[in-house]
Amino acid sequence: MLGIRVRSMNANYLNELKKCTICEWKCKVNRLNGEKGVCRVGLPEIAYTSFAYVLKSYSITFLGCCFRCIYCNAYRISQYPDAGWLYRGYSEPENVAAEVHRALSTRTAETIGVHRLSFTGGEASLHTPYLEAVVNKTKEVVPDIAVGLATNGFSTLDTLKRLLAIATYINFEIKAFDGSVHELLTGAPVEPVLRNAELIATRHPEKIRVIRTVVIPGITDAQVLKIAEFIKDINPDIRYRLVGFRPSFILYYHPGPTKRMMEKLVRACKDLGLKNVDFSGYYPATTSVRTNHSGANAQQLATHYLKLAGCVTEPRNCGLCALKHRCKAMLMEPWLVKLPD
Repeated sequence: MLGIRVRSMNANYLNELKKCTICEWKCKVNRLNGEKGVCRVGLPEIAYTSFAYVLKSYSITFLGCCFRCIYCNAYRISQYPDAGWLYRGYSEPENVAAEVHRALSTRTAETIGVHRLSFTGGEASLHTPYLEAVVNKTKEVVPDIAVGLATNGFSTLDTLKRLLAIATYINFEIKAFDGSVHELLTGAPVEPVLRNAELIATRHPEKIRVIRTVVIPGITDAQVLKIAEFIKDINPDIRYRLVGFRPSFILYYHPGPTKRMMEKLVRACKDLGLKNVDFSGYYPATTSVRTNHSGANAQQLATHYLKLAGCVTEPRNCGLCALKHRCKAMLMEPWLVKLPD
């Protein structure tokens, strides 16, 4: 909380941060008193705001994340404050609501067609009480505004129900299906993510804008059909999008998928019975990584990168790691990692 001024520390949207159990780590730390859980965040802090052209929304990007994904392309935001960058910080919900109202009234918003509010990160769900306060204040001036949320799905059931109450639509990411691969990628177990995806897809399919998976050759490409089968068995009409991996963070030197790979995976998902599958992005070069890795090889590949970055725990579980507050794999400059010849 150093350097952050809060008008009322007794505000309702802050109280539960004194013993935080918002995500499935359930760390029970006092985020208002400087204690840190796996996510390392205290007060809800904003990285920046922007107009999201595709979503036609005013987007608020939050700092911090309960995952430590080895391929995160926004790691300076998700791994805040350890990544060393400084951002906008905390702002009272009523001030944010007024800002949203002003932004929707601008010529830029009119030109783009902005009529929504969206939350992303990092992982915005870590700040659920604050999101509720912002939405409530915003609806006092813009009653019919739609609200979007991008999430990694690692919320508790109670948190998920609250998010469903305020969200008009959700972009839900499933990073891997197999628990061992998910842990290596994120440092977290996959079970809560799959549970929450199934709950939303079963009870509130209209709120799922899309389920996404980032395709990383040799690591998650073999996970895609497992996730597609999982979604198809729940609701084959749910939209599934494959996102081409962009080299970043611990996987800075790992190539992304070719267009051919992305198209092949889309066809395979449709052959399984999913009706609405597409992809975005691919690597504009020929990858040298074999794409038919088994689960074991995918684990070996991810483990290899983690060890290069300095991760010393195996199996990987950031919640149980004794070094979670001084992680050796928290790279401020990933391109400085020395690769073996």
